Amino acid sequence: MPPMSFFAAMVLATPIFGLSLQVDPSIASSMPFAVDISVEAAAAAAAAEDDAAPEGLDVASALERRAKIGKIHKWMGISTWIGMTATVTFGAIQYRNLYGFFAGRDDNPCARGDAIPNQDACSGRPWYHTVSSVVTGVLYFTTFGLSYAMPDPIGLDEGDSRSARTLRRHKRLRWAHFGGMAAQALLGFLSSSSHRIGLDRTNDYGAQRAIATTHMLVGAATYITLTWSGAIMIK
Repeated sequence: MPPMSFFAAMVLATPIFGLSLQVDPSIASSMPFAVDISVEAAAAAAAAEDDAAPEGLDVASALERRAKIGKIHKWMGISTWIGMTATVTFGAIQYRNLYGFFAGRDDNPCARGDAIPNQDACSGRPWYHTVSSVVTGVLYFTTFGLSYAMPDPIGLDEGDSRSARTLRRHKRLRWAHFGGMAAQALLGFLSSSSHRIGLDRTNDYGAQRAIATTHMLVGAATYITLTWSGAIMIK
């Protein structure tokens, strides 16, 4: 009797005659159905791995993309900070020339003749401050946009870890300096073009100084907030 026929007969006889069948593992492993089970199990495991692979690849790809954009975001942020430092410095010089610090209409540096770098800074558009502010604005809003282009598939800002708390604080601060930048765009226009809204230096010196003072203070607050936001992310 062939081995398979004998094995099948013993299986059928077991419940009828009350026999206790103990199969030698070496025999069972050599049987065709055992091979089929092994093949099916391996196929099922491979299918499970294939099902999980796309999601794993998506996460890995997203994190890789985040790392690449993050490097650009970091250096753009540093460039923005450098540009804003120059803009705030030039703005402070211009404010000092036109209004001094608590100086009146007739005793500010422009009126006294000691403006920086010269008296040409007392009339017309302050191009060094204007160019610096435009460049800083382009850098800033590009950097701001990059912060939203970075994918976060695993929720890096979630949880109570130090890095998660820092990232959440960084994200909250960006809205503070974003608001400051938006306000500065309007205040800068009003300060440099107050004559367009009917203000002149002779009759409206106080109103012009108030706009310029607000512009300078908001600029300083925005600069401090941006510095804070960047400093906490430096590793």
